[in-house]
Amino acid sequence: MMTQTAPDGEPHFVITMAEHTEMCGQLAHAFGNDRFERLDPFEEVAYAVENHDCGWDGYDANPGLDPTTRLPYIMARTPTPDVVKTNVGSPEFNEAHHPYCGLLSSMHSVGLYNGRYGFSQFVIRTQTTTSLSVPEMYRPLVDAVLENELARQARLKSTLTQSATGRSWIEQQHLFQNYKQLQFFDTLSIYFHLRHASERGDQVYIHVPTNREADTTITLKKIDERVYSLDPFPFASDRLTLVCRGRYVTPFPQDFPPERVGASLYALPVDRQSYELVPAR
Repeated sequence: MMTQTAPDGEPHFVITMAEHTEMCGQLAHAFGNDRFERLDPFEEVAYAVENHDCGWDGYDANPGLDPTTRLPYIMARTPTPDVVKTNVGSPEFNEAHHPYCGLLSSMHSVGLYNGRYGFSQFVIRTQTTTSLSVPEMYRPLVDAVLENELARQARLKSTLTQSATGRSWIEQQHLFQNYKQLQFFDTLSIYFHLRHASERGDQVYIHVPTNREADTTITLKKIDERVYSLDPFPFASDRLTLVCRGRYVTPFPQDFPPERVGASLYALPVDRQSYELVPAR
């Protein structure tokens, strides 16, 4: 889940991870112009972007409540045993579709605990570093999951090398071009999904690939509560409208039955937020 901040007394916009990745997919499909190479292979990378967090689907059906807010946990504060299940479930789902999708999803899972491989300086609200924090008591559990994911990556690379096309996709520069594209779409979406418009400020995105050999830095600036500029602008159109689905939620009472959180949440009407991305002037 992603729970957006809100002004005092106002409801919070709560977004499932499926709704989050749906907007990531909007970014992926729009990405690319004369300066920025489009996704390649397009179908496989776009699928991984649109499904990189689908391991959360089971948890999001009935999420836990953060005791400090009485709202659904944001992903960075979700209890570690629940998070690691999603770290495995997402690559498994993607691998079932295509080995390359599974590889990118697994890299995303591992990267969350390793500063996104150094390709991002984006820090999630409530965190102080680019890596997910791990309580010491859960370190063996997380280490085992990460070891298994590295083994998955090696196995999938071996599978992909059996074709000339697959070998080109896992060439180091090409593979990390796709990984960095995924991280850009993910963290740009999170910028909107975790903070109310009144709290958003400027943001810098490093290592956004222009092609497999070169990266650039993109600076986001808030123009008003709905419009944001990007410099340079990496999308095909001159203006990109993003739409995110979610529900407006007030904190649950202290005595609310935990088993009813999901049903209560999904009984609320689906609402939408929209954001406009424009080139810097």
